[in-house]
Amino acid sequence: METIIIIILAVLGVYFALGLLFGLYFLFKGATKIDPLMQDTKKKVRFLLLPGVIATWPFLIERLFKSKTV
Repeated sequence: METIIIIILAVLGVYFALGLLFGLYFLFKGATKIDPLMQDTKKKVRFLLLPGVIATWPFLIERLFKSKTV
């Protein structure tokens, strides 16, 4: 049972780490490719969006690659 818990926590840790790395890139570089209005947002607003980007990064990376300006 402990092994299963360790595996689940390791997978969640990797998911969070990848989401954090992608989230920092996405909020400061990639979000403007999907939504041009993000250019005018302040850094504080972008950091407020970071938890949502971390949670949904697989969907956002797909949208980023499908956007026309990439």
